[in-house]
Amino acid sequence: MDRLWIAPNGLHIEPGTAADAETLAKLHAAAFYRGWPREEFAAYLADPRTTPAYVACDAGHRIAGFAMLRLAADEAELLTIAVTPRWRGKGIGHALMHAALDDLSYTPVTRMFLEVDEDNAAAVRLYKREGFSRVGERRGYYARADGTAATALVMSRDLG
Repeated sequence: MDRLWIAPNGLHIEPGTAADAETLAKLHAAAFYRGWPREEFAAYLADPRTTPAYVACDAGHRIAGFAMLRLAADEAELLTIAVTPRWRGKGIGHALMHAALDDLSYTPVTRMFLEVDEDNAAAVRLYKREGFSRVGERRGYYARADGTAATALVMSRDLG
C-alpha cells in the first residue's frame, strides 16, 4: 500500500507515478524558465526507488504541486519542487518537503542536498525553515529568460 500524507486545504500527498509525467512537465514548465520535457519526467518516474516523486493533489487527483528526489547511496538530492500559482503560499511546498523527508526516514539516506536560485526568496526561506543551510554556490547555474545567468545556492541538511 502506498503511503499518503496530509496536506493543507483538503489536499493530500501521494507518490507520483508514470501517469503523472505530462502534468508534472506542464507544471514544471510553468514554474521554471527551462522546464523539463514529459519524456524526462517519464524516465524519472519509471524508477521510484532512485527518483521518488511526491504529488500534492485533491481527491480527484488534480495536482497542486510536486517534489522529486534522486537517491544515491546515503544521499538524496531534491531535483525539483513546484507548486501551481493558485496554491503558492498555502503550505503546499512545506507539506511536500515533510512528505519527502518522512519517506526518506525509511531509507539509508543521511544527508539531503538541493540547489536553489539565490533570487527565489520564498524557496530559500522554505529550505532554511526546513533546516537546510548553505554549503556553496554555483555561479551562472540557472539560465534566465533575459539571457543572464543566476547563481544557485547549494544547501544541505543532515537527516540522521
